[in-house]
Amino acid sequence: MMNIEVNGKKVQAADGVTILEALNNAGIKVPTLCHMKGLPPSGACRICVVENAENGVLMPSCSFPAWEGMKILTHSPKALAARKTIVELLLANHPDDCLYCDRNNNCELQDLAVEFGVRKRKFSAAKNNYHIDSSSPAILRDPAKCILCGKCVRVCEEVQAVSAIDFVRRGSRAMISPAFCESLNTSSCVNCGQCVAVCPTGALVERSSIADVINALNDPEKIVVIQHAPAVSVSLAEEFGIDAGQDINGIMVAALRKIGFDKVFDTSFTADLTIMEEANELVERIKNGGKLPMITSCSPAWIKFAETFYPEFIENLSSCRSPQQMMGAVIKSYFAQKQNVDPSKIYSVSVMPCTAKKFEAERPEMIRHGVADIDAVLTTRELAKLIVRYGIDLRNLAPEEADTPFGTRSSAGKLFAGSGGVMEAAVRTAFFMLTGKNPESPVISGFRGLDGVKEVTLSVSGLTIKAAVVSSLGNAKKILEAVKKGEAQYHFIEVMSCPGGCINGGGQPRSVDRQNVIKRLKALYAIDEESELKYSHENPDIVRLYNEFFKKPGSHLAHELLHTHYTKRELLK
Repeated sequence: MMNIEVNGKKVQAADGVTILEALNNAGIKVPTLCHMKGLPPSGACRICVVENAENGVLMPSCSFPAWEGMKILTHSPKALAARKTIVELLLANHPDDCLYCDRNNNCELQDLAVEFGVRKRKFSAAKNNYHIDSSSPAILRDPAKCILCGKCVRVCEEVQAVSAIDFVRRGSRAMISPAFCESLNTSSCVNCGQCVAVCPTGALVERSSIADVINALNDPEKIVVIQHAPAVSVSLAEEFGIDAGQDINGIMVAALRKIGFDKVFDTSFTADLTIMEEANELVERIKNGGKLPMITSCSPAWIKFAETFYPEFIENLSSCRSPQQMMGAVIKSYFAQKQNVDPSKIYSVSVMPCTAKKFEAERPEMIRHGVADIDAVLTTRELAKLIVRYGIDLRNLAPEEADTPFGTRSSAGKLFAGSGGVMEAAVRTAFFMLTGKNPESPVISGFRGLDGVKEVTLSVSGLTIKAAVVSSLGNAKKILEAVKKGEAQYHFIEVMSCPGGCINGGGQPRSVDRQNVIKRLKALYAIDEESELKYSHENPDIVRLYNEFFKKPGSHLAHELLHTHYTKRELLK
């Protein structure tokens, strides 16, 4: 440890930390824009400058190392004036459409303008004449609102290993764009939305489906049903100022009914259905010498990543559809038959923590006989806006249960929201399929937590099964490269596109605080601990669905409705 002086007070700091890290550890706040915790500093924006008290020099605290005996001022007139000038320069050519911007009242640039008292335009510059890129099914890109902080570029390249966007051009013409200033749909973008999650302004936002959903709700000819993903109930509350990690499942269901949805289903039900099919597929591959390692297929951004960058692993992908698409297929087949309605009359909505789910719903493989399994996908953030639009006060709602038959779920299905959850749920049921009994403990601690790569070796009925759990596409790339080179052998690999899994998806409440993500994950574990139904194969409504409709996992009808195929993608040249 070393001693430094901050604003005239002694502070201890660990050796080797930056000034910003030392300040944060001491509970002293300094504003940032370009800084990304856990990644090397770029020092691009200079908003975090502090003053050296001994010589008056301004230093970027995010990239400048702290040293023994240093004396700094975090909020001196000189530092504050520099920060204010930077904000004024950023606003010089920024659009004046805050009232219409998706990020209004939730914009880091707007917050900084308030913090530094910027209330009029000091510098004027010609507005950039950029076109909005609406080519992606998941993400809207408005270059005019970009402040060149570089966060989107860094998360895309350094975390996700996709590199779909980068800085192009030079000087005052510099911008962030796909290669050759083309559109997102011609790039390697996998629609994960991590760029949206870190963008401080409205330069990157999800494509909104709110208007389409409202139109369907107002159409008397439509039966409008909605499903909500496992991650949504443990994160939605944050959008309403409630502490992170609160599970408001029942309250959310009540809100959805008040909005006017005819049926409210829980995607955790089809997470259980996914486990039945996926565990059966894994057991079949292990017993019959099938293609191994088998790799999960629940994350659509991961699927597109594999199709684009690792097509040699397409045969390794589980053929199971994601829980979202399984629910969509079951709603427009089994549910439609039970209700005696034409599937085309059903408008199926999903609420997902993921922007890539918008892309997945539009995949041609997910459209049967001209009818899409899912008609609209809302992110968690969009659902919050819809609830506000309908004037619903979450704090004064009594919890309600989701509708049957797709409302009953095991806690194994709920675990899908966190990294390792799919693997843990699958192993619980695969163990049963191999041995005829449940494991001694349903909890497999080696699969839990936020580590980017986790490995577990299991012994089941004389078989040794080696499994890996990976979150973030950058880590997926490392694992796939190791498998290609023969440096690692696995039977089963779970891949989630976003760091930490769906709880940290691109459509979740924006949070720079990792503790919020940890709290969401802990909420899932608490649900599992308190649940009496912990195994997907023991879900009574899943058993009933097989008895009445699918007959057994892996049946012909199950393959027709619950499985799919993937294809190598060629990047446009």
